[in-house]
Amino acid sequence: MASEKVLQAIERQDWFQPLEEGLSRAVDRVYDSMGPRGRAVRNFLHGVWLGHPLHAVLTDIPVGAWTAGFVLDVIDELRGDRRSGRPADAAIATGLVTAAAAAAAGVTDWRHTDGGARRVGLAHGVLNLAAAGLYAASLVARGRGERRTGRSLAFAGFGLAFASAYLGGGLTYSRRIGVSHAAAGGEPRDFVAVLAEEELHEGAPRRVDAAGVPVLLVRRGGRVEAIGEVCSHLGGPLSEGRLEDGVIRCPWHGSRFSIHDGSVVDGPASHRQPCFETRRRNGHIEVRAASAASGRAGKSPAY
Repeated sequence: MASEKVLQAIERQDWFQPLEEGLSRAVDRVYDSMGPRGRAVRNFLHGVWLGHPLHAVLTDIPVGAWTAGFVLDVIDELRGDRRSGRPADAAIATGLVTAAAAAAAGVTDWRHTDGGARRVGLAHGVLNLAAAGLYAASLVARGRGERRTGRSLAFAGFGLAFASAYLGGGLTYSRRIGVSHAAAGGEPRDFVAVLAEEELHEGAPRRVDAAGVPVLLVRRGGRVEAIGEVCSHLGGPLSEGRLEDGVIRCPWHGSRFSIHDGSVVDGPASHRQPCFETRRRNGHIEVRAASAASGRAGKSPAY
C-alpha cells in the first residue's frame, strides 16, 4: 500500500534523530519547570480524565476551521464574492488558535512514543507547524489588503495540513498510536484457574494466562487483584513494573494504573486496563472478566 510505503520511508530517516532527542529534552524541561503542577498538566493533555487521548478531540477543531476557510476562499476566488472573505479570515484565525492547543497535547503524547512511530509523529508535527506558519502569513497578507496573496498562502497551508492529517491517520490506524493496546476481547466469561495459590506472593506482580488473555495478578493483604497485564498505552509488560500502594507502573513509559479497578492514575496512558474478578477455589486462583453487574470501578473482586 502507498500509505505504508510513505510511513516506512519516513521511519528510515535517521537524520531525524538529533531533532527527536532535542525536542524530547525540551518537552521534559518544560514540564520539570512546572514542578508538581507539571504532572497534572501532563495528565490533562494526555486525556487521562477523558478516557482517550485529548489530542484526537482538539485536532478536529483547527481541521474543521481551516476546511471552512478553504471553501470560503474558493468561493471568493471563483466568484469574487467578498462576503465570504471575512468569514474565511475568522475561520483561519480560529484554526490557528485551536491548533496551538492541539499541538500542546500532541507533543505531550509524542514524547512517549518510540521507534518509527516517533519519527512519523515528528514529521506530522513539522508539517502542522509549517501549515500554521503559512496560515499566519496569510492573515498578515489579508490584513494588508493583499487578499489574493493571502488566499494563496492559505491554500498552501491547507495542502500541508492535509498531508499532516494523512500521516496522523497512518499513526493511528497503521501504527496504533493513541488506541488501547490492552488485550481486549476474548476475556473468559466464566472463572478459569490460572495459578496455584502458593505461587502468588504478597506484593509481587505475576503474569498469568486466562484462556489466552494476559492477566496481572497481585496479592495485597490477603486479597487478590487482577487487571489486564498488557499496558494500554503501547503494550508494555505491567508484570515487570513497580508496585506502590496499589498502583502498578509500566516499565516502558511510566503509565500508572490502579490494580483494583484498572483506572489510569498517571499518563501517558489514557485508556484504562481491563479488570477481572478473582476467586480462590481448590487451592487455585481463578479469574473471569469483570461483569457488568459488579462494575469496573470501585468494586471489590469476588473470592
